[in-house]
Amino acid sequence: MNTRVWLVGCAALLVTACGDVQSTTGSPAEGFFKELPEGVLAIAAKNQDLTTVRIDPADGCYVYRHVGPVETTFLPLRADNGRPICSRPAVTG
Repeated sequence: MNTRVWLVGCAALLVTACGDVQSTTGSPAEGFFKELPEGVLAIAAKNQDLTTVRIDPADGCYVYRHVGPVETTFLPLRADNGRPICSRPAVTG
């Protein structure tokens, strides 16, 4: 009897854990540009993934998703001269 209670409890816990993992993942295409503006395409440096670009709401600059060997992170989209590409001027002061 005690073994059955443990099995049912563990099974319920596993099912609940799987449900939580699935509900926290978002759509991979969420928030990405379907088509970048021509000006951005013209100045963007090579070797950046232009299929996964969005605007960072904190600073208004374009970022792209970089999938590395250890982690996936968003990096600033850079022009050929190394400067970040932004949709609004930087706030100074």
